[in-house]
Amino acid sequence: MGLLFALVAAAAYGSADFLGGIAARRAALLAVALATQAVGLLVIALALAVHPEAFNAVSLGWGALAGLAGAAGIALLYHALSIGRMGVVSPVTAVLAAAVPVIFGIATGERPSPLAYGGLALAAAAIVAISASFDSGGKREFATAGLREAVLSGIAFGAFFTLLGMARDGAPLFALLGSRLASVGLLGSIVSITRTSMRANGALWIVVLGGTLDMGANLLYLLAARIDGLAISAVLTSLYPASTVLLAAIVLRERLSRVQWAGVLCALVAVAMIAAG
Repeated sequence: MGLLFALVAAAAYGSADFLGGIAARRAALLAVALATQAVGLLVIALALAVHPEAFNAVSLGWGALAGLAGAAGIALLYHALSIGRMGVVSPVTAVLAAAVPVIFGIATGERPSPLAYGGLALAAAAIVAISASFDSGGKREFATAGLREAVLSGIAFGAFFTLLGMARDGAPLFALLGSRLASVGLLGSIVSITRTSMRANGALWIVVLGGTLDMGANLLYLLAARIDGLAISAVLTSLYPASTVLLAAIVLRERLSRVQWAGVLCALVAVAMIAAG
């Protein structure tokens, strides 16, 4: 069941990212990020009302720390998706989001197999390949729009998965509540300070659906981590670019070069190798 939960979470994360990227092209980036997180907060509050849990301060605390990292990750991701190619941005973010929990595991005494180390090496090669594009003169370059933000977002999401996973044996709903309270508080403060417009510009339904999918994915990830452990669940969940790339290709008719498609494939293989290791 842990494997199933992680894979469904991946599909939900990928769909939520696609919707967030679309919304960020219609409305202010910070407004979309805040609204998405606020929808998630409402969803988890309703879940707690329907299925009450005993208060757990530790889970709430780990969730809050994860929420701060997640807020940075989501803002960077939506910005990257709004200015770059989804088929490039999403795999780069996912590779790093998968690698960070593994690196954390190594630092805390875990010893991945040679296959996992090979996956990390392939992941590095994948980032180089999918960041390759062509400038206006037809020359190859490695400065694809949104790539820098995607890298930073991936690191932030890796921290999010690691911190949220620390609460897997406690109260998952309180961990998610803490996560959303922290992210909404941080993003809300930034929106207030910068006086960002909250005008939806026709993106309200996209934000609501994306926020709901994102929160559902978080819950499934926590359930998967409780069953199969942190590293494996985080890596399997990081397969989410498959649905983002697929939706971008179908809905947006997004086109990537052969080198970039090879990079996308390498990224997905790398995630699978890390998981198998």
